[in-house]
Amino acid sequence: MVEKFTKFNIDEQFETSIIAASELFYAGKIFIYPTDTIYGIGGNPFNKNSVKRINDIKGRDTSKQFIWLVSNIDILMNYVEIKNENQLDFLKMIYPAPVSAVLNLNFRTKNFIGSNSAAFRIPDNLFCNKILEEIGSPLISTSVNRTGGIALNDYAEIEKEFSKEVDALFYSKIQNNPVASTIIDLRDEKPALIREGAIKFVELLDKFN
Repeated sequence: MVEKFTKFNIDEQFETSIIAASELFYAGKIFIYPTDTIYGIGGNPFNKNSVKRINDIKGRDTSKQFIWLVSNIDILMNYVEIKNENQLDFLKMIYPAPVSAVLNLNFRTKNFIGSNSAAFRIPDNLFCNKILEEIGSPLISTSVNRTGGIALNDYAEIEKEFSKEVDALFYSKIQNNPVASTIIDLRDEKPALIREGAIKFVELLDKFN
């Protein structure tokens, strides 16, 4: 159980919410927030306690990797190895968008987290991007549900279910797109589909040269 649960209406407390989210992130706390797709549980992917708490809440297999949100391509390049210019051009063309790309991590990052790859996304959401700009680091994004359950996307339901387990809820009364991101594998020469979501895979292939 958390010591204190706080909620923020980002429609009315936008700047305050950005600062609060950044402080929570660097304090090793976890919080729920709206994205360009569905609500996500967030925290610092390099804080082992934050990662453990999110896994425990979801009842999730610890071998599975979370999606990481980043603010721009320059930040992304601090953590990954891109095979060729076509892949980099492709990422620059599609982002920001509800598309998560599995990429090879660079030597430093994969040694730290113990995995060779991770899925990244540059979200098309003002609140998310402001948080990401403020923290200057990847932010965990995983659906708000127990493993095997339906992802919650209504802030009142989310508060009822998770307020005793997360430190804060950032919510908006403006409905976001309740469709998860499309996930593609970009570790080989061409994109491969892992999960079709908000954007059709065929539309993405049309953008890849």
